[in-house]
Amino acid sequence: MTMAYLNGALTPLSEARISPMDRGFLFGDGVYEVIPCYGGRMVALAYHLERLQQSLDGIALSVPDTEEDLIGLLEELVQQNGGGDMGIYLQITRGVVAQRQHAFSQNCEPTIFAYTFPITPPSDGSADTAVCYRAVTRQDQRWGRCHIKSTALLGNVLHMMEAVDEGAEEVLLFNASDELTEAAACNVFVVLDDVILTPELDHQKLPGVTRRQCLELLAAHTDWSVQVRSVSKQEVLAANEIWLSSSTKELAPVISVDGQPVGDGKPGPLWSAAQQLFQQHRFDTA
Repeated sequence: MTMAYLNGALTPLSEARISPMDRGFLFGDGVYEVIPCYGGRMVALAYHLERLQQSLDGIALSVPDTEEDLIGLLEELVQQNGGGDMGIYLQITRGVVAQRQHAFSQNCEPTIFAYTFPITPPSDGSADTAVCYRAVTRQDQRWGRCHIKSTALLGNVLHMMEAVDEGAEEVLLFNASDELTEAAACNVFVVLDDVILTPELDHQKLPGVTRRQCLELLAAHTDWSVQVRSVSKQEVLAANEIWLSSSTKELAPVISVDGQPVGDGKPGPLWSAAQQLFQQHRFDTA
């Protein structure tokens, strides 16, 4: 039985109840984090909480809980659910309102909800354990504040379904200038002529925790050439390797784009080495 946290209490997930008048339901007025946990130990928790606070600030939402409070409730939730390998979903919305209206009161009482779900540890970097992705390309049609980890994910959902409808598992998104932004549910790395590229952050991209960890690990443990800059669609289509990055995937190889193989159509050697770094250092933070 999965235990959930809701507004100060632990309860079986099947019994958790949230009002339909919650602004998270009515407007998608909330933010969230997904935190991986292996062997009862949370990965990059400080980075996730830092991004959570940035998202809360981005939607002008204050919560009474301190960072220590949030850490305590997450640790208790992990313990109550067996302390193994799991993902933790944490969502904070602006809370229940007396009537539905677009403008919000500064005196809202936030709803804080968290639950866990089972995850399989990512690949050890070998081709045998790689979970490979096929991708399609689309112009990015999401909203202009993608740096906020908002619960309003309809744009991402519709893009993901474009991939599913074409027999793929992800979609690579490009802005009006044909520059790579991200994928529907991941950040993106591109390997071109042994140079690792990833788009610089702005309002079009979520500041991914795994992206951040990857850049730190590569800087600390390799002498590889890494560039954080705009990446054109032409460069993506010419790439030797493409990686997706997310908290539950870590780094995952893309083996085809729009039906054409990436490189030789197999997980590449730089992906393998980078994912092995994650296996060794996933609990490290700068």
